[in-house]
Formats: sequence, C-alpha cells, structure tokens
Amino acid sequence: MNIRIALFAGASLLALQAGAVAQDGATTELSEIVVSGEGGAAAETKGYVAKSAAAGTKTDTPVLETQRSVSVVTRDEMDDRGAQTLGQALSTTAGVLGEPFGADPRFDSPSLRGFDMRNAQYLNGLRLMRSSGAPSYDIYGLERVEVLKGPASSLYGSGTPAGVINMVQKHAQFRDAYEAGTGFTLDGDKEVFLDANKAWSDTLAARFTGKLSDTEEDIDELTNKRGYLGLATRWSPSDATTVDFLASYQKDSPITPAGIPFALTGKGNDDRLRDLYIGDPSVDESDRRMSNIGYELHHEFDNGWAIDQSARYQKFDWDYAGFYVSSLTAPSTVNRGVIFQDEDTWTANLDTRFSGEVETGAIDHKLLFGIDLRKYGDNTTSQFATSSALDINSPTPAIVGAPWYTSTNDLKLGQVGIYAQDELSFDQWRATVGLRHDWTDQHGTSGATIIDQQDSATTGNVGLSYLFDSGFAPYVSYATSFDPVIGADIAGDVLKPTTGEQWEVGLKYEPTSFDGLFSVAFYDLTQDNVSVSVTEGGVTGTRQIGQVKSRGIEIEGAAEIAMGWSVKGAYSYTDAEQVGSNDGKMPANIPHHLASLWLSYEFAEDTALTGLSIGGGLRYVGERFNDNANTASLDPVTLVDLAAKYAVTDKATLAVNLNNLTDETYVANCGSFGCYYGAGRSVMGTLTVRW
Repeated sequence: MNIRIALFAGASLLALQAGAVAQDGATTELSEIVVSGEGGAAAETKGYVAKSAAAGTKTDTPVLETQRSVSVVTRDEMDDRGAQTLGQALSTTAGVLGEPFGADPRFDSPSLRGFDMRNAQYLNGLRLMRSSGAPSYDIYGLERVEVLKGPASSLYGSGTPAGVINMVQKHAQFRDAYEAGTGFTLDGDKEVFLDANKAWSDTLAARFTGKLSDTEEDIDELTNKRGYLGLATRWSPSDATTVDFLASYQKDSPITPAGIPFALTGKGNDDRLRDLYIGDPSVDESDRRMSNIGYELHHEFDNGWAIDQSARYQKFDWDYAGFYVSSLTAPSTVNRGVIFQDEDTWTANLDTRFSGEVETGAIDHKLLFGIDLRKYGDNTTSQFATSSALDINSPTPAIVGAPWYTSTNDLKLGQVGIYAQDELSFDQWRATVGLRHDWTDQHGTSGATIIDQQDSATTGNVGLSYLFDSGFAPYVSYATSFDPVIGADIAGDVLKPTTGEQWEVGLKYEPTSFDGLFSVAFYDLTQDNVSVSVTEGGVTGTRQIGQVKSRGIEIEGAAEIAMGWSVKGAYSYTDAEQVGSNDGKMPANIPHHLASLWLSYEFAEDTALTGLSIGGGLRYVGERFNDNANTASLDPVTLVDLAAKYAVTDKATLAVNLNNLTDETYVANCGSFGCYYGAGRSVMGTLTVRW
C-alpha cells in the first residue's frame, strides 16, 4: 500500500532545483548534484531521491541499472526525520529493522532480511571491525547511508549474506558552506554542532565537522556524553587526479539499560519497567574511543583507464562495566550480574581498483579489477561477576563479587582478496558478472582455545536487467558470500566460516515525469553455519546451529513531488526459518512484517506560511518471537513521528521533531540477558544557521 501511495505522486521539483546552481565557481559535479538530485559517493545529494550508489558495484552505477536491491538514505531525509542514530536513519528502508535491540545507546545493530548486520557495517566502502557487538558511528558526520542487500562477497570479501551497510562520511567540496546550531529535548538532551566547508582554491578544499552531545535515556540514571570530530580535505592538482583525506575521532560513554526478565513484561506495568534502573552508579562505567584516518585516491590515465585506492586505519578502545539480568526468583526480585570488558582493537584496510571501458562488437564493457587487503587485531578481556539481587520495589546498592568467569582474546585476522567485475551493456540490456577469491588467516587465542586457521573461498555474482523507455527495469540476480568467524564456540571449538547464497528477482522504476525511484524485490536467501548466542552452565557463548533460510518481498519508493511534497515509503515481508536447530521456527526478534511511510510538505513562497515545512510518518514493526524456540511472541507496534521546520530568516531555521508521539511502550527485543524496551516519546528542538 505504501508504494501505491508513492506512485500517485505528481510532477517534478526539477525546475525549482535548477535555479540553485546559478552561482559563481560552481563545478560541473555540483551542478549535477543540485539539478538531478544525484551524485557519486563523495557528493552531496539534495532531497530524498539518490539515483546512484557506490555500494552496489564500486563504480557509481545508477541504482536503476544495478541488478540488486540498493537503498540510500540521504542527508536531507535524516535531517527532516531528526534521526540521531544509524538505526533511526534506516527505519524507512525496506527489509531493515533499524533498532532491534530497542533503546540501547551502545550499538547500532540493524537487522536486514532476517540477519544481524553488526559485522556488516562499512565506512567509505571499508569495513568497520569489532569482535563483539557493533560500532556506533555518529551520523551527523555522514552524507548518506547506502544499503546493498544480499550477498556481497564478490566485491567486499568476507561478510554476512544479508548485505552491506555503507556509511559515507561528509567529504570536502569545492564551495564555501557553513552550518552551526544547537538542539535540546524536553528530557534534557543537549547538543551543539558545526559543519564548515571551505574551498581554499580551485584545487584544495577542506571540511570540518563537529558535534558535542549529552543524551539522557528513558532511564534517568543513564546518560551518554559524546564528542565527534570529522576532518576531510580534497586536493585536485589536475582534472585527472583527486585525493581525499578523511579522518574522524569519537569519544562517548554509553551504558546499556539492563534487560528486564521476560516474565515481568506484559503485566500492565511496562511504563514503569521501561524507566527502571537495574544497575548501580558506583559500578556502571563506560569510556569508548574510536579513531579513523585514511584517504581516497582517484586518477584517470590518458588511455581512459583509472585507478581508485581507498585506505583507512581504525583504532577502537572501550573500557566498560555494566549490569545484566539473569533470572527472576520472586515476583519482584531480579537476579543480576556485572560485565566488565576491556577492548582494544585495530583494523587496517587497503582496497585498490583499476577500471576502464572496452568494446567487443556491439557490447560495451565497464571492467573493474581489484585487490583488497585487511588486517585486524583484537585484544579483549571480558569478565562476568555476581551481584546482589535487586528488589524492584525496594532497590538497594549492589554488592559485586569477584569475577567468576574471564575470557581473553588475543587474535589477529588477515584477509587478501582479488576480484574482477564486468558490467555489460547491449542496447537496453544490462548485465553484471563478478568473481572474487579470498584467503584468510586467523591466529592467536580465544579464551583457552588456540586459534590457527586458514580459509579460502571463491564467491561471485551475476545479474541481468532490461531498461524500458518508460523507466521500468526488471532484473534477476544470483550471488554468494562467505565469512570466516572469529574465535571459538562455547565448547572451545574453532568456528567454521559461514557461507550464503541468494536468488533475487525484482522490478525498478524511475519515472520520466517527476523525480522518484521505486522498487520491488523477491528474494530467496540461505546461510549455513549460522552462529547464535547461548547460555549454558551460567556461561554465555556462541554455537553454530546449522542453517537459516530467509525468503521475502520488499517494496520501497522515494519521490520529490511537485507543489512541495516529498515521500518515502517501504514495506517488507520476511519468512525466515531455522534448519538444524529449532527446525522450521523463526529466528528470534525477526518480524514477518515491517512498514514505514514518511511524508513532508514545504509551503510555497508568497503564501501566509512561507518558510514552513511539516512532516509526519508511521513506523510499523510486526509480531516476532522472543527466542529461537519461539516460546512466546512480542506484540506488534505502530509508532507515529511528526516534524516541523520554519525558516526564521534566510539563514536560520528552527526545527522540532517528535518521535513516538503516543509514547508507545513496547518490548523491542528479548535475549540471553532479558528483554529491552523501545525508546519512548522524545521532543527535540533544533536551531540551525547556514551561511
């Protein structure tokens, strides 16, 4: 139904946007961005419709001509919806459950097509690595988020079969633009931010992005102070060469809201439980730091071929102490424990690509050859300690015992991959063939297990589509994946690599009468050697259960409509089942149905409401099960969001975003450490000045 609404959109905003490029010194690239609403991965995108993405082919091929499901969340959409996290940004993307773990400030762990995406997140096309949990990158530093759905190992090497989430950092641009502002919520959240871009000459530009925030969770005792700094420079000594330098530093202090035993939920007091503090301020501690530094090189040779090289070094450190719940021993008494973790990891990525175009008769070939290198080091100590139980009706300070379980990782992982891709064009036919071979090596220790494992795998993808003059493009594709899993299972055995494969058929549509992009996709996806978190003998670890199959349909659309309207809608149906353990049952916390709709309207000039824009949307998360055995189900929920912006002057804008308008209290997730609630109502006001 959402896609039908989007398809009824009227005429184009193209003429309104074209006037914005009439300025001195505008480059050809920037002109394209403003007029068509699209650009490469390093470019800014105006509006909600992004028609190209680097994630799908690493060549900025138009989304319409990519024989895969590709979704893009633009900077404008994130700003309009007031998204503060990656999960919130992806909540309008088909197939993605943006916040499966509820209001947990520690991680951004979206799920896609029924699979966890915590280890499938990329920054500027290079993988962000962690052994446990997911990174959490501040999205104010991003220009867009791209989602490539389905196995992507033929381009990216090891990874989940569900796809890739690629976050694109704000790059320097050859123009002067400045933004500064402040925001606050009724709950006491505060933030200040700055985004300054300066073109020093025709060949050199620099950009500085910064944000300071102090966030309070639904649980009053939990706050997260975060600082983010982003630096980007662009040097173009000639028309043939561009070098981008990209760096970022982030420091924050997130603490998890300790889970609630499932037996306590759904008894009529969930509002109180959502705000319940199960930890102890004398024990809770979090100090997290993440640094990234790298570059992107593009050079075009005289013969029409080009070299692209991306490199980044990532350092991640986290000292953490937080509570978890284990069981309920009385109607109001919760058994709890404490996790202590000292994490120290680093990642080095280098991806080098040669590309060029050749002709063989009537067929045009866009060729890509690459070599991808990655090194990862993990030195992490995790400890579990006992704690005194908590009577939720009469809380007392925690008494924490000595750690009863300690596990230390001292691991190194290396990966080398060579790959080739051919994008073929014949008349209105388009085809893609990709092939890659990877060698991986992991060695060291994981707890008491000595790791010395080498794996290799060949993966590939093929796709075929036809571009009709009307804007429709049907396609079919097949792709495979593999992922060497780091560490050992709960029994001390080395984990086997996962493998995956997917068939997908779909239809994309790019209207000729207005600015929009719509898609529908059917997929059949299978992963072998799937890992799940289990607790045995009081110890939590990992087991590989066998296989997970996921089949589904996804419908998605975005459009910039005449008369000031913009729309983004998505619906997905996921039918996932486990094989080898809990045969035929759905994986935990995966809903059959997901849907969203966001609509915004900007009042025209020369009216009584000139300068005002309003927006609103719905997010629906369907029924899902609390565990892999499907013991009980979690209720579906519909969330309502509203937004308004007003141009106080030609430079200053005041915005208000209201998320979860009706303050729905719902259980978002259940797992080994209890159940977690979704975020309650938030009202944020933001004042932004641009010049």
